[in-house]
Amino acid sequence: MTNMPWHFEVTPQDEHNLRLVEHVHPREWTPPTPEPCYNLVVIGAGTAGLISALGCAGLGGKVALVERHLMGGDCLNVGCVPSKSFIRSARAAAETASGDRFGLTPRSPSESDFAGVMERLRRLRANISRNDSAKRYSELGVDMFFGEAVFTGHNTVTVGETTLRFRKAVIAAGARAVRPGIEGLDKVGFMTNETVFNLTKLPRRLVVIGGGPIGCELAQGFRRLGSQVTIVQHSRFLSREDPEASALLAGVFKGEGIRVLPGARVVRVEASPTGKRVTIATFDGQQTVEADEILIGAGRTPNVEGLGLTTAGVTYDKDKGVVVDDFLRTTNSDIFAAGDVCMDWKFTHAADAGARIAVQNALFLGRKRVSALNMPWCTYTDPEIAHVGLYEADAEARGIPTDTFKVEMADMDRAIVDGEETGFVKILVKKGTDRILGATIVAAHAGDLISEISVAMAAKVGLKTLGNVIHPYPTQAEAIKRVADAYNRTRLTPRVAGVLKWWLKRQRKG
Repeated sequence: MTNMPWHFEVTPQDEHNLRLVEHVHPREWTPPTPEPCYNLVVIGAGTAGLISALGCAGLGGKVALVERHLMGGDCLNVGCVPSKSFIRSARAAAETASGDRFGLTPRSPSESDFAGVMERLRRLRANISRNDSAKRYSELGVDMFFGEAVFTGHNTVTVGETTLRFRKAVIAAGARAVRPGIEGLDKVGFMTNETVFNLTKLPRRLVVIGGGPIGCELAQGFRRLGSQVTIVQHSRFLSREDPEASALLAGVFKGEGIRVLPGARVVRVEASPTGKRVTIATFDGQQTVEADEILIGAGRTPNVEGLGLTTAGVTYDKDKGVVVDDFLRTTNSDIFAAGDVCMDWKFTHAADAGARIAVQNALFLGRKRVSALNMPWCTYTDPEIAHVGLYEADAEARGIPTDTFKVEMADMDRAIVDGEETGFVKILVKKGTDRILGATIVAAHAGDLISEISVAMAAKVGLKTLGNVIHPYPTQAEAIKRVADAYNRTRLTPRVAGVLKWWLKRQRKG
């Protein structure tokens, strides 16, 4: 959700974006006649809202879904779908530019290629948008309303002049990009993930403010497509990731020509004869960087304004979002919340999981808890960084003794022939046991590999069992089995080894 009218934001107005809008915010949409009372009213048609609405409608309930902007939310329109399309094109460009590694003639991307990359992005996004369309959800039994939703009581919400009454509601209003208060930034202009995919021309020089997942993913993509890129990060590079993983990726970025300034901050931005001048405070003093575009990737803030939450008896914090308990219930027992508007995990798959919890608890007196979720995540750089469970520092803070087992991707045959040797698989277990506490994977396909660990943790399967699982050869997933084998070797104590040696010797004599 944003504060700008939807028709001003989806640019360029080409056939793909027009098709996108017709799916997710049709220009001509006749709202249905409201039910006297809905089982569920859902505010926000991003991932959490869509899943909530389907969860109710699929079981025969009456549900109303309200969206003021574009159905599909950030994920479809300005997040996962366009960013991964962009990243895939950038990865293809990098592979082509380093073709000599594969015995091919290398070719570097040109500025003219960028228009094709962005046209592909818009086309694929429009194709996928059918899944989140108003027409599809209406056919599935969801009453779709477009407009501003405002609570007018504990069990009522208005959309324009229409009043919707409900037994239960789910707030899934999402979040938006943080706009940092940097001197001159608003005057010279900047991009966020909400506007960067509107570009049709490659910026020759790009400054990225924020070295988190969004900033890093897009920074690497722009660099691979030909931009000169500088990342300004106020703390450690990729500070939420395993330090070894973030250090490895920092080295990769340096090798690709991306300038990273950790522990730095932007003091001011001003127009210059050649573009935009960015003044940065670093450990070594102030320096200036010239840019054609500035991209903000400094986090996200929840959409809680203008919803009438106080009228509904819903407590919220403007920075942290809607206040919920472990069951995703708000301070109004008839209203729940899910997704970026209330959860610390601001991922599409987290919003999906949260919506399932909210709907079950709201409609069926469920007792599902957010704290029971085992949440994996992935930063889609190259190599990717995926994680699930505890970090070593987390375990130490909880007083849990641990053992760590690690295998380098450079030791895996498939990674070698793929030219994807950079990275590792690291699994943390409770000391003296095979119980998996967490894992970090840095690899070209880490986001795919981490699910094996997530399944093992959810099923309470330890490293010993993973070591007995046959993995096809050659695959990069073999690295997980190698880690399990490393654990199993620790079970061969000197005493056990001595007994086995005695037994084999006895067999020879017999």
